[in-house]
Amino acid sequence: MKKYLVEFIGTFALVFCGTGAVIVDQQTNGSLGLIGISLVFGIIITAMIYIFGNISGTHINPAVTIGLVIGKAISKKDAIYYVMFQVLGAILASVLLRFMFKENEFLGGTLPSGDIVQSVLIEVVLTFFLMLTILGITSQKDKETSSLSGIVIGTTVVAFILLAGPISGGSFNPARSIAPAIVSGNITMLWIYIIAPTFGAMLFWKQIIKWE
Repeated sequence: MKKYLVEFIGTFALVFCGTGAVIVDQQTNGSLGLIGISLVFGIIITAMIYIFGNISGTHINPAVTIGLVIGKAISKKDAIYYVMFQVLGAILASVLLRFMFKENEFLGGTLPSGDIVQSVLIEVVLTFFLMLTILGITSQKDKETSSLSGIVIGTTVVAFILLAGPISGGSFNPARSIAPAIVSGNITMLWIYIIAPTFGAMLFWKQIIKWE
């Protein structure tokens, strides 16, 4: 049960701090900017990895969990509970943000800025490479290298949000997008941020299986 709870807490922290940064940026006329927002996401992910990594692996992302269950890195039972607790943690964070910022329309949700195909593709491709980064750094046998996993993954997320933010909003995480969409009632484009990251994570593992 402990590992499910830390997935709940970790995803709560990610959504509260990350989407909170988006809201604060909107409320303060761009005081954080895309760089500031991406840094908040990256730093909180890094922190959660170092705090909870030895307990649950710190997925805090349903796409990552689904990818790992396909790769047989975790059990189906664990995957179901991980996803459930991740989404619940994310929703609680968005509910709290709604209470704090009642007039904010989207609560830091992700929306495509233009062409939908662009948003779908960039979410698929970057989630694929996020999975590659996670597997590559966490599978290192050298302890010094593996100890850098939080920094490497967090920095990668920063880079990906800087790239994808102006196009798709830079989600790569269904829970991060589901929570503000549901709580704010803006679910029109939510399908993009459920399907695209999940497909990217699944595509990664299908390729790994082929290589093996």
